[in-house]
Amino acid sequence: MTDTMTHTAPLITQLRALLALTRTEEQIARIRVAQARTDAVRRELAQNAEHAAERSTAIAGQLCELSGVADVVTPALGRLGALVKGALEQAEPIDEALLQDLQLEHQLLDRATYLKVLADTAGQPEVKALAERLVTAHSATVEWLTVVLAEQALGGPAALVATPFQRVAGGASKLANLPVRFAADTVNRAVDTVQHAGDQAGGTVNGVVGGAVQKAGALAGAVRETLAVGRLASLRRAERIAEREGDTAAAEAVAATRRELGDLTADELPIKGYDSMSTAQIASAVKQLDDPQQINTIIRYEEAHKARSSVVSAVQTRLAALAKEAVGVPE
Repeated sequence: MTDTMTHTAPLITQLRALLALTRTEEQIARIRVAQARTDAVRRELAQNAEHAAERSTAIAGQLCELSGVADVVTPALGRLGALVKGALEQAEPIDEALLQDLQLEHQLLDRATYLKVLADTAGQPEVKALAERLVTAHSATVEWLTVVLAEQALGGPAALVATPFQRVAGGASKLANLPVRFAADTVNRAVDTVQHAGDQAGGTVNGVVGGAVQKAGALAGAVRETLAVGRLASLRRAERIAEREGDTAAAEAVAATRRELGDLTADELPIKGYDSMSTAQIASAVKQLDDPQQINTIIRYEEAHKARSSVVSAVQTRLAALAKEAVGVPE
Protein backbone atom coordinates (compact mmCIF):
# COMPACT_ATOMS: atom_id res chain seq x y z
CA MET A 1 0.00 0.00 0.00
CA THR A 2 2.80 2.37 0.94
CA ASP A 3 4.68 1.61 -2.29
CA THR A 4 1.52 2.26 -4.31
CA MET A 5 0.98 5.63 -2.61
CA THR A 6 4.63 6.51 -3.15
CA HIS A 7 4.24 5.94 -6.89
CA THR A 8 0.83 7.59 -7.28
CA ALA A 9 1.44 10.70 -5.14
CA PRO A 10 3.58 12.46 -7.80
CA LEU A 11 1.03 11.51 -10.46
CA ILE A 12 -1.80 13.03 -8.42
CA THR A 13 0.20 16.21 -7.87
CA GLN A 14 0.87 16.65 -11.57
CA LEU A 15 -2.67 15.78 -12.57
CA ARG A 16 -4.02 18.43 -10.20
CA ALA A 17 -1.64 21.03 -11.61
CA LEU A 18 -2.56 20.05 -15.18
CA LEU A 19 -6.27 20.24 -14.36
CA ALA A 20 -5.98 23.78 -13.01
CA LEU A 21 -3.89 24.91 -15.98
CA THR A 22 -6.18 23.21 -18.50
CA ARG A 23 -9.22 24.91 -16.99
CA THR A 24 -7.37 28.20 -17.40
CA GLU A 25 -6.50 27.26 -20.99
CA GLU A 26 -10.16 26.53 -21.74
CA GLN A 27 -11.38 29.86 -20.39
CA ILE A 28 -8.65 31.81 -22.19
CA ALA A 29 -9.58 30.07 -25.47
CA ARG A 30 -13.18 31.21 -24.99
CA ILE A 31 -11.98 34.77 -24.38
CA ARG A 32 -9.87 34.61 -27.54
CA VAL A 33 -12.88 33.58 -29.68
CA ALA A 34 -14.17 37.14 -29.44
CA GLN A 35 -10.78 38.41 -30.67
CA ALA A 36 -10.61 36.20 -33.78
CA ARG A 37 -9.97 38.15 -36.98
CA THR A 38 -11.61 35.64 -39.34
CA ASP A 39 -14.39 33.06 -39.14
CA ALA A 40 -11.85 30.27 -39.69
CA VAL A 41 -9.81 31.36 -36.67
CA ARG A 42 -13.00 31.80 -34.65
CA ARG A 43 -14.03 28.24 -35.38
CA GLU A 44 -10.56 26.94 -34.56
CA LEU A 45 -10.52 28.72 -31.20
CA ALA A 46 -14.02 27.52 -30.33
CA GLN A 47 -12.90 23.99 -31.17
CA ASN A 48 -9.77 24.45 -29.04
CA ALA A 49 -11.94 25.49 -26.10
CA GLU A 50 -14.12 22.40 -26.51
CA HIS A 51 -11.06 20.15 -26.75
CA ALA A 52 -9.62 21.76 -23.61
CA ALA A 53 -12.89 21.03 -21.82
CA GLU A 54 -12.65 17.40 -22.95
CA ARG A 55 -9.06 17.20 -21.69
CA SER A 56 -10.16 18.67 -18.36
CA THR A 57 -12.82 15.98 -18.02
CA ALA A 58 -10.30 13.25 -18.85
CA ILE A 59 -7.75 14.61 -16.36
CA ALA A 60 -10.40 14.92 -13.63
CA GLY A 61 -11.54 11.35 -14.28
CA GLN A 62 -8.03 9.98 -14.05
CA LEU A 63 -7.39 12.02 -10.91
CA CYS A 64 -10.53 10.66 -9.28
CA GLU A 65 -9.53 7.11 -10.22
CA LEU A 66 -6.10 7.45 -8.63
CA SER A 67 -7.08 9.36 -5.53
CA GLY A 68 -10.58 8.01 -5.04
CA VAL A 69 -11.86 11.55 -4.41
CA ALA A 70 -13.46 13.98 -6.85
CA ASP A 71 -11.55 17.28 -7.07
CA VAL A 72 -13.94 20.26 -6.95
CA VAL A 73 -11.39 22.89 -5.89
CA THR A 74 -8.84 22.67 -8.72
CA PRO A 75 -11.32 23.44 -11.55
CA ALA A 76 -12.54 26.52 -9.68
CA LEU A 77 -8.95 27.70 -9.25
CA GLY A 78 -8.37 27.25 -12.97
CA ARG A 79 -11.37 29.37 -13.88
CA LEU A 80 -10.33 32.01 -11.37
CA GLY A 81 -6.85 32.07 -12.87
CA ALA A 82 -8.31 32.65 -16.32
CA LEU A 83 -10.47 35.53 -15.09
CA VAL A 84 -7.51 37.18 -13.38
CA LYS A 85 -5.32 36.72 -16.47
CA GLY A 86 -8.03 38.10 -18.72
CA ALA A 87 -8.44 41.19 -16.56
CA LEU A 88 -4.73 41.90 -16.13
CA GLU A 89 -3.84 41.51 -19.80
CA GLN A 90 -6.22 44.34 -20.73
CA ALA A 91 -3.54 46.72 -19.44
CA GLU A 92 -0.86 45.32 -21.76
CA PRO A 93 -0.37 45.04 -25.53
CA ILE A 94 -1.79 42.07 -27.43
CA ASP A 95 1.66 40.62 -28.14
CA GLU A 96 2.40 40.44 -24.41
CA ALA A 97 -0.93 38.68 -23.82
CA LEU A 98 -0.10 36.16 -26.53
CA LEU A 99 3.36 35.58 -25.08
CA GLN A 100 1.70 34.72 -21.78
CA ASP A 101 -0.62 32.31 -23.61
CA LEU A 102 2.47 30.70 -25.11
CA GLN A 103 4.09 30.47 -21.68
CA LEU A 104 0.97 28.71 -20.38
CA GLU A 105 1.08 26.19 -23.23
CA HIS A 106 4.78 25.51 -22.66
CA GLN A 107 4.07 24.83 -19.00
CA LEU A 108 1.25 22.45 -19.93
CA LEU A 109 3.51 20.71 -22.43
CA ASP A 110 6.38 20.35 -19.95
CA ARG A 111 4.12 19.00 -17.21
CA ALA A 112 2.45 16.55 -19.60
CA THR A 113 5.87 15.29 -20.68
CA TYR A 114 6.90 14.89 -17.04
CA LEU A 115 3.63 13.10 -16.28
CA LYS A 116 4.28 10.66 -19.11
CA VAL A 117 7.61 9.62 -17.62
CA LEU A 118 6.14 9.38 -14.12
CA ALA A 119 3.29 7.20 -15.39
CA ASP A 120 5.66 4.94 -17.27
CA THR A 121 7.80 4.52 -14.16
CA ALA A 122 4.74 3.83 -11.97
CA GLY A 123 3.30 1.29 -14.39
CA GLN A 124 0.17 3.32 -15.09
CA PRO A 125 -0.60 2.83 -18.82
CA GLU A 126 -3.87 4.79 -18.73
CA VAL A 127 -2.16 7.83 -17.24
CA LYS A 128 0.66 7.47 -19.76
CA ALA A 129 -1.84 7.39 -22.64
CA LEU A 130 -3.51 10.53 -21.28
CA ALA A 131 -0.14 12.25 -20.98
CA GLU A 132 0.74 11.38 -24.58
CA ARG A 133 -2.58 12.86 -25.70
CA LEU A 134 -1.81 16.05 -23.79
CA VAL A 135 1.71 16.28 -25.26
CA THR A 136 0.31 16.06 -28.79
CA ALA A 137 -2.36 18.70 -28.14
CA HIS A 138 -0.09 21.21 -26.46
CA SER A 139 2.68 20.76 -29.02
CA ALA A 140 0.20 21.77 -31.73
CA THR A 141 -0.99 24.80 -29.76
CA VAL A 142 2.57 25.94 -29.06
CA GLU A 143 3.26 25.82 -32.79
CA TRP A 144 0.07 27.76 -33.60
CA LEU A 145 0.79 30.50 -31.08
CA THR A 146 4.38 30.76 -32.31
CA VAL A 147 3.09 31.39 -35.84
CA VAL A 148 0.52 33.93 -34.61
CA LEU A 149 3.25 35.87 -32.84
CA ALA A 150 5.44 35.68 -35.94
CA GLU A 151 2.61 37.20 -38.00
CA GLN A 152 2.47 40.02 -35.47
CA ALA A 153 6.25 40.48 -35.69
CA LEU A 154 6.08 40.62 -39.50
CA GLY A 155 3.83 43.65 -39.20
CA GLY A 156 0.64 42.05 -40.37
CA PRO A 157 -2.66 41.80 -38.53
CA ALA A 158 -2.42 38.63 -36.47
CA ALA A 159 -5.08 35.93 -36.25
CA LEU A 160 -6.22 37.67 -33.05
CA VAL A 161 -7.08 41.35 -32.82
CA ALA A 162 -6.43 43.51 -29.79
CA THR A 163 -9.28 44.70 -27.59
CA PRO A 164 -9.74 48.50 -27.30
CA PHE A 165 -7.84 48.38 -24.00
CA GLN A 166 -4.94 46.49 -25.55
CA ARG A 167 -4.74 48.77 -28.57
CA VAL A 168 -4.35 51.79 -26.35
CA ALA A 169 -1.94 49.98 -24.03
CA GLY A 170 0.20 48.99 -26.99
CA GLY A 171 0.24 52.50 -28.37
CA ALA A 172 0.97 54.11 -25.02
CA SER A 173 3.85 51.75 -24.27
CA LYS A 174 5.52 52.63 -27.57
CA LEU A 175 4.88 56.35 -27.32
CA ALA A 176 7.62 57.21 -24.85
CA ASN A 177 10.26 55.56 -27.05
CA LEU A 178 9.31 57.21 -30.33
CA PRO A 179 10.48 60.53 -31.83
CA VAL A 180 7.73 63.14 -31.64
CA ARG A 181 6.84 63.16 -35.32
CA PHE A 182 6.35 59.38 -35.32
CA ALA A 183 4.49 59.43 -32.01
CA ALA A 184 1.64 61.30 -33.72
CA ASP A 185 0.69 58.01 -35.36
CA THR A 186 0.26 56.26 -32.01
CA VAL A 187 -1.70 59.11 -30.46
CA ASN A 188 -4.05 59.34 -33.43
CA ARG A 189 -4.77 55.63 -33.25
CA ALA A 190 -5.27 55.85 -29.51
CA VAL A 191 -7.75 58.69 -29.94
CA ASP A 192 -9.56 56.75 -32.63
CA THR A 193 -9.80 53.76 -30.32
CA VAL A 194 -11.41 55.90 -27.62
CA GLN A 195 -13.91 57.32 -30.08
CA HIS A 196 -15.09 53.85 -31.14
CA ALA A 197 -14.62 51.87 -27.94
CA GLY A 198 -17.59 53.49 -26.17
CA ASP A 199 -18.89 51.75 -23.11
CA GLN A 200 -16.57 48.79 -23.62
CA ALA A 201 -13.55 50.90 -22.92
CA GLY A 202 -14.99 53.26 -20.31
CA GLY A 203 -13.00 55.44 -17.99
CA THR A 204 -9.94 53.18 -17.89
CA VAL A 205 -9.21 53.70 -21.57
CA ASN A 206 -9.69 57.44 -21.25
CA GLY A 207 -7.17 57.43 -18.44
CA VAL A 208 -4.58 55.51 -20.46
CA VAL A 209 -5.00 57.75 -23.49
CA GLY A 210 -4.89 60.82 -21.29
CA GLY A 211 -1.51 59.71 -20.01
CA ALA A 212 -0.26 59.09 -23.54
CA VAL A 213 -1.34 62.54 -24.74
CA GLN A 214 0.20 64.18 -21.70
CA LYS A 215 3.57 62.57 -22.48
CA ALA A 216 3.34 63.96 -26.01
CA GLY A 217 2.42 67.52 -25.12
CA ALA A 218 3.93 68.82 -28.34
CA LEU A 219 1.27 66.85 -30.22
CA ALA A 220 -1.73 68.29 -28.39
CA GLY A 221 -2.60 70.52 -31.32
CA ALA A 222 -2.44 67.59 -33.73
CA VAL A 223 -4.73 65.54 -31.50
CA ARG A 224 -7.29 68.36 -31.32
CA GLU A 225 -7.13 68.71 -35.10
CA THR A 226 -7.70 64.98 -35.52
CA LEU A 227 -10.78 65.12 -33.34
CA ALA A 228 -12.13 68.14 -35.20
CA VAL A 229 -11.60 67.36 -38.87
CA GLY A 230 -10.95 63.63 -38.95
CA ARG A 231 -7.88 61.50 -38.54
CA LEU A 232 -7.49 60.37 -42.13
CA ALA A 233 -7.89 63.86 -43.58
CA SER A 234 -5.23 65.10 -41.18
CA LEU A 235 -2.86 62.31 -42.16
CA ARG A 236 -3.25 63.03 -45.85
CA ARG A 237 -2.65 66.73 -45.28
CA ALA A 238 0.38 66.01 -43.07
CA GLU A 239 1.82 63.78 -45.80
CA ARG A 240 1.39 66.50 -48.44
CA ILE A 241 3.02 69.11 -46.19
CA ALA A 242 5.96 66.80 -45.44
CA GLU A 243 6.45 66.09 -49.14
CA ARG A 244 6.27 69.80 -49.99
CA GLU A 245 8.89 70.59 -47.37
CA GLY A 246 11.13 67.77 -48.56
CA ASP A 247 10.87 65.77 -45.32
CA THR A 248 10.87 62.33 -46.93
CA ALA A 249 11.14 60.40 -43.65
CA ALA A 250 8.10 62.12 -42.15
CA ALA A 251 6.09 61.69 -45.36
CA GLU A 252 6.84 57.96 -45.45
CA ALA A 253 5.95 57.60 -41.76
CA VAL A 254 2.53 59.14 -42.40
CA ALA A 255 2.07 57.07 -45.56
CA ALA A 256 2.87 53.92 -43.59
CA THR A 257 0.22 54.86 -41.06
CA ARG A 258 -2.32 55.37 -43.85
CA ARG A 259 -1.46 51.97 -45.27
CA GLU A 260 -1.93 50.34 -41.89
CA LEU A 261 -5.32 51.99 -41.53
CA GLY A 262 -6.40 50.89 -45.00
CA ASP A 263 -6.62 54.49 -46.25
CA LEU A 264 -5.41 53.72 -49.78
CA THR A 265 -6.60 53.86 -53.33
CA ALA A 266 -6.67 50.71 -55.43
CA ASP A 267 -3.79 52.11 -57.51
CA GLU A 268 -1.54 52.05 -54.44
CA LEU A 269 -2.02 48.30 -53.86
CA PRO A 270 0.77 45.85 -54.81
CA ILE A 271 -1.74 43.81 -56.85
CA LYS A 272 -2.92 45.61 -59.97
CA GLY A 273 -6.60 45.38 -60.83
CA TYR A 274 -7.39 44.22 -57.29
CA ASP A 275 -10.92 45.63 -57.14
CA SER A 276 -12.02 43.62 -60.18
CA MET A 277 -10.59 40.31 -58.95
CA SER A 278 -12.47 37.36 -57.46
CA THR A 279 -11.45 35.73 -54.19
CA ALA A 280 -9.69 32.90 -56.06
CA GLN A 281 -7.78 35.37 -58.24
CA ILE A 282 -6.66 37.38 -55.21
CA ALA A 283 -5.58 34.22 -53.38
CA SER A 284 -3.50 33.23 -56.40
CA ALA A 285 -1.98 36.70 -56.84
CA VAL A 286 -1.07 37.12 -53.19
CA LYS A 287 1.02 33.93 -53.32
CA GLN A 288 3.50 35.86 -55.44
CA LEU A 289 4.08 38.40 -52.65
CA ASP A 290 6.96 37.88 -50.24
CA ASP A 291 6.83 41.23 -48.45
CA PRO A 292 4.71 41.02 -45.25
CA GLN A 293 4.07 44.76 -45.41
CA GLN A 294 2.47 44.44 -48.85
CA ILE A 295 0.26 41.62 -47.59
CA ASN A 296 -0.62 43.68 -44.56
CA THR A 297 -1.59 46.56 -46.86
CA ILE A 298 -3.99 44.35 -48.80
CA ILE A 299 -5.63 43.05 -45.63
CA ARG A 300 -6.07 46.58 -44.25
CA TYR A 301 -7.49 47.80 -47.58
CA GLU A 302 -9.92 44.89 -47.80
CA GLU A 303 -11.12 45.34 -44.22
CA ALA A 304 -11.58 49.09 -44.71
CA HIS A 305 -13.37 48.92 -48.08
CA LYS A 306 -15.08 45.62 -48.89
CA ALA A 307 -14.71 43.51 -45.75
CA ARG A 308 -15.03 40.16 -47.54
CA SER A 309 -14.15 37.55 -44.93
CA SER A 310 -13.22 35.01 -47.61
CA VAL A 311 -10.65 37.40 -49.08
CA VAL A 312 -9.22 38.31 -45.68
CA SER A 313 -8.85 34.61 -44.85
CA ALA A 314 -7.14 33.89 -48.18
CA VAL A 315 -4.65 36.74 -47.78
CA GLN A 316 -4.12 35.84 -44.13
CA THR A 317 -3.13 32.34 -45.22
CA ARG A 318 -0.23 33.78 -47.21
CA LEU A 319 0.91 35.84 -44.22
CA ALA A 320 0.74 32.73 -42.04
CA ALA A 321 2.92 30.88 -44.55
CA LEU A 322 5.57 33.60 -44.33
CA ALA A 323 5.32 33.54 -40.54
CA LYS A 324 5.87 29.76 -40.48
CA GLU A 325 8.89 30.19 -42.70
CA ALA A 326 10.26 32.89 -40.39
CA VAL A 327 10.07 30.67 -37.29
CA GLY A 328 11.05 27.43 -39.02
CA VAL A 329 7.69 25.69 -38.80
CA PRO A 330 7.14 23.31 -41.77
CA GLU A 331 4.14 23.84 -43.99
